[in-house]
Amino acid sequence: MKQKSLILLLFIFCSGILHAQERVFTKNGNISFYSEAPMETIEASNKNVTCVLDTKSGQVQFAVLMRGFEFRKALMQEHFNENYVESTKFPKAEFKGQIVNNADINYSKDGSYTATVTGKLTIHGESRDIQSQGTVKVTGGKVTASTIFNILLADYKISIPALVKDKVSNNVRITVNCPLEPLKN
Repeated sequence: MKQKSLILLLFIFCSGILHAQERVFTKNGNISFYSEAPMETIEASNKNVTCVLDTKSGQVQFAVLMRGFEFRKALMQEHFNENYVESTKFPKAEFKGQIVNNADINYSKDGSYTATVTGKLTIHGESRDIQSQGTVKVTGGKVTASTIFNILLADYKISIPALVKDKVSNNVRITVNCPLEPLKN
């Protein structure tokens, strides 16, 4: 009886470890954005991105606090938070989606795999369906997920005042790079 209990306990413990390794995450991912207009280029990055990837199902989610974006010019950062994304009212952006070709990715073998990602991107309180090509890189058992989204600010109801139309582009390239580690229970 003790042996059966020990085997059952060992099985539950091992299955918990295996399940935990199906999910990889980070709290230190990086999201940057780039926008080029005739009069000015705007760039910012945030190194406190939370991301979770379920390697079994391909479900992926990331979230970022808008106030965490850092700009080269303090005035740009202030305008970004107060006038454009209204980070007090809309404190975070998030993506919830799926790697649709997840079966093509071998998370236990080193390599670089093309991933097609679909899901909903929510910025400024507006959600839009989005699809992008990305990369899942496996190196020494560690997973890094990266992708680039191109969005239009107008799609997320972020308006550009007429006074700065020449300085701010409606097109923004968002780059996501997340080195992931096994999620521990």
